[in-house]
Amino acid sequence: MDFNRSSFTNEELIHIYKSILQPRMIEEKMLVLLRQGKISKWFSGIGQEAISVGATLALEPDEWIMPLHRNLGVFTTRNMPLHKLFMQWQGNKDGYSKGRERSFHFGTKEHHICGMISHLGPQLAIADGVALAHQLKKENKVSLAFSGDGGTSEGDFHEALNVAAVWDLPVIFLIENNGYGLSTPINEQFRCAQLVDKAKGYGMEGVRIDGNNILTVIETIKGVREYCIKNQKPYLIECMTFRMRGHEEASGTKYVPKELFEEWGAKDPIKKFEQFLLDQHVLTEMDIADIRNAYKEELEKELAIAYKAAPMTISDAGELADVYAPHNADTALLQKAGGPSRDARFIDAISEGLKQSMERYPNMVIMGQDIAEYGGAFKITEGFVEKFGKQRIRNTPICESAIVGAALGLSLTGIKSVMEMQFADFVTVGFNQIVNNLAKIHYRWGQQADVVVRMPTGGGVGAGPFHSQSNEAWFTHVPGLKVVYPSNPHDAKGLLIAAINDPNPVLFFEHKALYRSVSGLLPVDYYEVEIGKARLVQEGEDISVITYGSGVHWAVEYQKNHPEISMHILDLRTLLPLDYSSIRAAVQQTGKVLLLHEDTLVGGIGGEISAWISEHCFELLDAPVLRCASLDTPIPFNIELEKNFMAKSRLAQSIEKLMQY
Repeated sequence: MDFNRSSFTNEELIHIYKSILQPRMIEEKMLVLLRQGKISKWFSGIGQEAISVGATLALEPDEWIMPLHRNLGVFTTRNMPLHKLFMQWQGNKDGYSKGRERSFHFGTKEHHICGMISHLGPQLAIADGVALAHQLKKENKVSLAFSGDGGTSEGDFHEALNVAAVWDLPVIFLIENNGYGLSTPINEQFRCAQLVDKAKGYGMEGVRIDGNNILTVIETIKGVREYCIKNQKPYLIECMTFRMRGHEEASGTKYVPKELFEEWGAKDPIKKFEQFLLDQHVLTEMDIADIRNAYKEELEKELAIAYKAAPMTISDAGELADVYAPHNADTALLQKAGGPSRDARFIDAISEGLKQSMERYPNMVIMGQDIAEYGGAFKITEGFVEKFGKQRIRNTPICESAIVGAALGLSLTGIKSVMEMQFADFVTVGFNQIVNNLAKIHYRWGQQADVVVRMPTGGGVGAGPFHSQSNEAWFTHVPGLKVVYPSNPHDAKGLLIAAINDPNPVLFFEHKALYRSVSGLLPVDYYEVEIGKARLVQEGEDISVITYGSGVHWAVEYQKNHPEISMHILDLRTLLPLDYSSIRAAVQQTGKVLLLHEDTLVGGIGGEISAWISEHCFELLDAPVLRCASLDTPIPFNIELEKNFMAKSRLAQSIEKLMQY
């Protein structure tokens, strides 16, 4: 291993040595504590420290890094307090995740580190979003995301690199190739000669380097950083290295040939650099002993502080309070919901809500397939490019996961974004980013995910199983998300503006069949409709119909055709969180409840509401709670089959059954 000290001064070399030594000594101590049962799990980076430390030293302190399991050197090089790191690893309330996350599954905005999730690949797209934010703000900065060799097989790796290349983003993608994805060797993971070869396929530059040579890592990443900023392009770096421990301590290393340990043991990044400094007379044996002793003392001192942390106290209220970032609706904007109005279609309301929000937030970004010059599949963003420019109205490749991740990256930097799923059905390929990254990030380490995902949904247009399904209930089971589903132009605009103003991730469902078939009074002002508040459509005495979306119109139509029945109709508008007080009031009003939704019966939100009513409003009921929902089949293409599928075809039967009690 040849070290080229280049222009490094002795002081800089000593600082580098201390930076790479510190995580090694911390790890050695953690392995002792693991055996003593004082921490529960550890993913060792021993043998790979030069990559984490070198990458972090090469960047500016305010440039975001997306690390993984084995990147302790990122955290220590960013000078995070050791006692707080120890508290994190002990699962203490005073750690970075309040005991809610393990080892390195946490981040900190203060230190510009974005915590990982176990799925690994989603980290890469977040770096895209951060880099996009730098471009929008005209900042000369990069973001850097780590990947293991195993992670390069994930679809998220492909999507993130493709987006970064297509959008010309200043991102550094850094692969730590340590030869194994857990126990699977690289010859069972990919067939390209080397992982850096993948760069060419995305139209980006790449380089393969010795990841155990700390000076090579620093010099390479410094140069790549300058390249990315100057050319506004991404770059792929493959760092060759080896981990000297198992994937995590419980997994062991029996699957690794003994000769590999011998080969890489001779390339230990700390021992080799230490010998180089001795040969260069930068340090003496006594200096090294003093540095190590000083670190030992510091570790014991910081551990002593961590051991004094207060015992875990558990509070249901405290846990629930941290699921969402704090947000209070603006009462002034709520009041404007009753201002001067004009007649408009449902689709016009959504377009206007987006347009007024773009004007209010000069950096806000809208992303989606075909949304720029084409105006989107439903023409909602038609004309937006001319008004706001292509930097803010961004056509995306067909890679929903990466775009959701990029939206989260924008949020890290304080930029709001709206992503359009071309059809709600396509959310499945972005599901992980939504339910595991967006939804959990505030609870995990206090970072808000200021993202709205627009979801054109529903049937009635003969579009078949992959463009018509109602999938809103999938997301009502996910704490941390908000799920909104308006039924009319007034609420569509007001709820969309409220969703954009809310710092939490919101899934905004828009029924496609309502876009051009439903009109109503639309206030011209910029206003909000409060998320989490249902709307009483009409009062009635005989039965209460609790519904949302297209179901509202089905219920109103039935009422017009059956004036002999007095129907109390409640439009939920928000499915997460539900307005339980309004639900209870609707139950109390008539004692007979019909839950109506276009979604299929099994697993639909109606089942959850029915259970809540039975548990909390049983004494108010005069009849069993009934559900009217669509058939438990995929939604068919043929119009007549689709009509039969729809809950509307069973509405009359359901109402008659309820009235007979």
